[in-house]
Amino acid sequence: MNQIPLTLGYIPLVDAAPLIIARELGFAEREGLALTLRAAPSWSTLRDLVALGQIEAAHMLAPVPVATALGLGGLPSRLDALCVLSVGGNTVGVSNELAAAMRAAGHDFDFADATAAGKALIAAAGDRLRIGVPFPFSMHAELLYYWLGALGLEAPQALDVHTVPPPLMAEALASGDVDAFCVGAPWGSIAVENGSGELLLPTSAIWAFAPEKVLAVRHDWAESEPDLAKRLIRCMWRATRWLADRSNFVTASEILARPEYLNLPAELLERSLTGQLTISPRGEQRRVEDYLHFHDGAATFPWRSQAGWIAARLAARMGLDRASARRAAHSVFRSDLYRAALAGLAVDLPGASEKLEGALEQATEVPAQSGSLILHRDRFFDGQIFDPGAI
Repeated sequence: MNQIPLTLGYIPLVDAAPLIIARELGFAEREGLALTLRAAPSWSTLRDLVALGQIEAAHMLAPVPVATALGLGGLPSRLDALCVLSVGGNTVGVSNELAAAMRAAGHDFDFADATAAGKALIAAAGDRLRIGVPFPFSMHAELLYYWLGALGLEAPQALDVHTVPPPLMAEALASGDVDAFCVGAPWGSIAVENGSGELLLPTSAIWAFAPEKVLAVRHDWAESEPDLAKRLIRCMWRATRWLADRSNFVTASEILARPEYLNLPAELLERSLTGQLTISPRGEQRRVEDYLHFHDGAATFPWRSQAGWIAARLAARMGLDRASARRAAHSVFRSDLYRAALAGLAVDLPGASEKLEGALEQATEVPAQSGSLILHRDRFFDGQIFDPGAI
């Protein structure tokens, strides 16, 4: 079979694994695709490479296609999310000074209670908290605004959010440019390894099943090349299924650790896959179930209700009309193409493309197109439920 060349962009993060594994283990080749992977220095660079047609697709922050549909970011090209690549995988970290103040006030860094952690952070930060995120339109930013805002810390009055590329987050914390951060694996762990800070909370404690990265393409490319789009969805689906098998974690870590990819110790990367995280330079550890999800629980399905939640949050923050934002975002998560791509693989697909977000207190069996599937717990820390039809 002749291989069709495609260039995919990524940021060096553990959750870029589906692209890397699809290329290295032949899942792309099985679909007749010859993937070239191109690392980018920042999310804005990666977004622009896709939008300007310099690459076909990219590992992308889930809110970026939604923000683009809402006219945010200054680019005319619409971006679509073909599938979700990962769920969770982010941590909130704090400087050593903030950590010491929080511990002195009695916070135990249990790594699970978002309400207690948020209140302790706000109390220790005083009048103003400077926090780093990788990009303004990111789940890192939206979850922070949601979490801290619900606990009384409002932006911009008491919260300064700074954009810092993931590989520079530990350095920004060490130099005092920020007091805290929210970043994807393994860069939170790098701050601990460097002795510049401690990990406070996984973002799964804020929203238990938040979409993190998607596979983004230009809308016009998806419309003109539906066959290639479907091939990309299938090879990513197979790669994420392989990544969900714990027996593959060591191999996955060794592949990701290669100089051409993350160029970091495999042992450090394996922590993110297992959820066994070291949270302080003193070696304290916390085990986080479902810290980083690639496949199970319909993790790769591009739920339009998740796009709706992102749109509602962006609209509220940017002063846009929420109903208009929801309509604009509705078709950006391409559940239609996803269903078409996997139709021949006997995959249990959700019976609907929207759901109540935050409604599941535990793993729950739900109807599928044929049979049923298990959706994972998706609770918000404050018990809120997002109804996409109520906007």
